[in-house]
Amino acid sequence: MTTPQQILVVDDDPDIRELISDYLTGVGYEVATAADAGAMRACVETRVPNVVLLDVGLPGEDGLSLARYLREHHDIGIIMVSGAGEAVDRIIGLEVGADDYVAKPFDPRELHARIKSVLRRYQRASVEAPAASAT
Repeated sequence: MTTPQQILVVDDDPDIRELISDYLTGVGYEVATAADAGAMRACVETRVPNVVLLDVGLPGEDGLSLARYLREHHDIGIIMVSGAGEAVDRIIGLEVGADDYVAKPFDPRELHARIKSVLRRYQRASVEAPAASAT
């Protein structure tokens, strides 16, 4: 039996957190949630997730700053989730370290597909890294 992949949902809107958490739990993920930067950092210190779904527009420290922090300190998938879906917003999110960007509103099935894609990339990279260092 395999351990479920761990997803951290960071969004200041409790309805969005609940919607995403319920859906992802229903498809087999272990989900934790955080409403702001402090709660996200506490969650990541306790248990590093496989993927973080990160809202751009958080109160206080914003999601872009948190994406930079996560990229510098952890080797995990980052998907930005935001109401700002213009090309420039997506580009900035990707440039600061996100692996993908989903604009609100979104179809939960699309979000699930994007999570699976990010997980595949990280699993493939973790398998290739030891092989590369052995040569």
